[in-house]
Amino acid sequence: MSDVAAEFPADIPDQPELVSQRREGAIVHLRLERPEVMNCLSFPTLRRFRTLLEELAGDLSIRCITITGAGEKAFCAGADLKERRSMPTERVPDFVKNIRGLMDDVEAMPQPTVAAVNGFAFGGGTELLLACDLRVAAAHAQFGLTETSLAIIPGAGGTQRLPRLVGKSRAKDLILTGRRISAQEAADMGLVNRVAAEGELEACVAEVAAQIAGNGPVAVRAAKEAIDRGSELPMAQGLEIEARCYDKVLPTSDRLEALAAFAEKRKPVFEGR
Repeated sequence: MSDVAAEFPADIPDQPELVSQRREGAIVHLRLERPEVMNCLSFPTLRRFRTLLEELAGDLSIRCITITGAGEKAFCAGADLKERRSMPTERVPDFVKNIRGLMDDVEAMPQPTVAAVNGFAFGGGTELLLACDLRVAAAHAQFGLTETSLAIIPGAGGTQRLPRLVGKSRAKDLILTGRRISAQEAADMGLVNRVAAEGELEACVAEVAAQIAGNGPVAVRAAKEAIDRGSELPMAQGLEIEARCYDKVLPTSDRLEALAAFAEKRKPVFEGR
């Protein structure tokens, strides 16, 4: 990751209250804290979010990161349009660069990321969850890349990540119409991994995060890297990347611990080395 502070104009403050951080063991929970505006992404919110990710990326004692929005109404409604309306024209390119940068930062995290979609996820909100490794949605959640209705296009990775996830035809259907879809339709097309029953989102996300965190940390990071770097390449090149990632787990004490635990019929205790 680049130096986040250098990516922002000097007068954009770093406001810790905009994105909260809570740690439970090896799992970190990040939450957008702007429910009054459906957790939309302002310039200061982007700076706080990207700063946190920069700090977390270097802490490999963290085994999973969840991302959600405050309240039950919205995960993230995308860019702060009120801020954009009053933004000087010369500042818009910096904003767009940083909203793209946020999505790239999320995708590049060495630790797996899980989006907990607790409500509306429109525009940049859908682009944010697309950058995560896994997506768990509340039954009432809604999704949409609605930018064409505002005479723009998804500009933070939506036109690229969505077709890679659900296919080109489905991506064109959603982006060209700008229509909004339910959590169940999102799950049916592969945009969402799991739909939680009403009131069960937090528990469902906690279960997924715990399953990830309970596996060998070096192996989980290596598997994520192999998929991210190799899955869009020709098979032969992808297999080469997989082999290099496999080489990373061979010398680890976690691998030996897993073998010993299997022989001794107990649960392994992984230390991430």
